[in-house]
Amino acid sequence: MKITRAVVPSLFTVLNIFCGFRSVIHTAQGDFTLAAWFIILAGIFDVLDGVMARITKSSSDFGVEFDSLSDVVSFGLAPAFLVYNLHLRNEEGIGMLISAMLMVFGAMRLARFNAQLVGYDKDFFKGLPIPAAALTISSFVLTFYHEGDPLRSLEGSLLSTIVVILSLLMVSTIKYDTVPKFSRRGIKQHPLRFTVGVISITAILLTRGQALFPFFVFYVATGPLRYVITFIHHSLHPAGKQVEDKESEVTSVDI
Repeated sequence: MKITRAVVPSLFTVLNIFCGFRSVIHTAQGDFTLAAWFIILAGIFDVLDGVMARITKSSSDFGVEFDSLSDVVSFGLAPAFLVYNLHLRNEEGIGMLISAMLMVFGAMRLARFNAQLVGYDKDFFKGLPIPAAALTISSFVLTFYHEGDPLRSLEGSLLSTIVVILSLLMVSTIKYDTVPKFSRRGIKQHPLRFTVGVISITAILLTRGQALFPFFVFYVATGPLRYVITFIHHSLHPAGKQVEDKESEVTSVDI
């Protein structure tokens, strides 16, 4: 049996889905803190499989599909099961529906991404990436949940609201920046994005993870904020919008 370079990123994808499975197990056992950490660990492996695919130049359609199937487990099922058992089970039927939104809408977002995929390198995502939604939920749990103590009513209501907002953003068409590539070319192309990334990682390390939730709230907010700014700009400069619309039409035809 011949082992190819494509095996390397696939190994990280396997670790990704395994972490999602471990998260589900810990949630079932009532260890919500460890369950949240395993989702975050899955997110790290999700980033690494993309990095290794670029390093080994082994990006493939199989890798895209395998990665998406893993993401449904680690960033769809695992966080949905976590928020349901942590708090939303108290809301009975409506709680189950809200929890399921993370998994269902996340799967829809991944299906749309795969169907519209042209090339493997992207400057932005259409809709909130499912790992970002899952990591926002996980960092919320690590910030507000204390072992053995149930969430207070205010925190529970906030969690429900966050779940609904994240789910809707995943199936929206709002643009989100991709993870900056830590390379000389990546720095030259997106210096601001790279700088923000370095500052964010430094803050997270210095605060021992306490800056995780504020960071992901900031990232989630950048999409709607960009949308509002773009809408205002187009309202003030309609001619520029028409030029952009024509360019996008040409691009869509070329694709």
